[in-house]
Amino acid sequence: MSATSPLHHSAATKPWYREPWPWFLMSLPVTAVLAGIVTTVYAVRTNDGVVADDYYKQGLAINQTLARDDMAAQLGLRASLDVVDGMAQVSLSGKDGVTLPTELRLTLSHPTRQGGDQQVVLKRTGAAYRGELVLQGSGLRTVILEDAMRSWRLSAGVQLPATGTELLPRTPATASVVTAP
Repeated sequence: MSATSPLHHSAATKPWYREPWPWFLMSLPVTAVLAGIVTTVYAVRTNDGVVADDYYKQGLAINQTLARDDMAAQLGLRASLDVVDGMAQVSLSGKDGVTLPTELRLTLSHPTRQGGDQQVVLKRTGAAYRGELVLQGSGLRTVILEDAMRSWRLSAGVQLPATGTELLPRTPATASVVTAP
């Protein structure tokens, strides 16, 4: 009769590093550490930035912006925007007797990344205004069209690339007045 002592290993017992469970259990913290390193590298390389550095001042200036929208409505301005293949084209019209400017300023504003914003000066060529821009992908943008003196503005949300997007002045029924403290 042969008695086996618990202190003696049998020939079928493998060393710990040949068993799958210790490796599985060690892989969980190693995976968490690697994910932390990847997240840190991604956070350092991509800067989200603040959408607007001076958001408080912009909030106080909202009444000036609303006055520019009202001026566009008084002038009866309407615009049609086409943004395709790196070109922006705007057709602008107004009430009879309104003198249209020779240049317009077009701003494409990304909703979350300030680095995705673009400003383009559009020059009048015939009946339309044209200018080149670098499209940084497709997607939703806020479009602001204004004259060089910034006396009026038209705005709209646009899905790029865009064709035939109407830019209209805001109407008093949809506008809300904000008063600064």
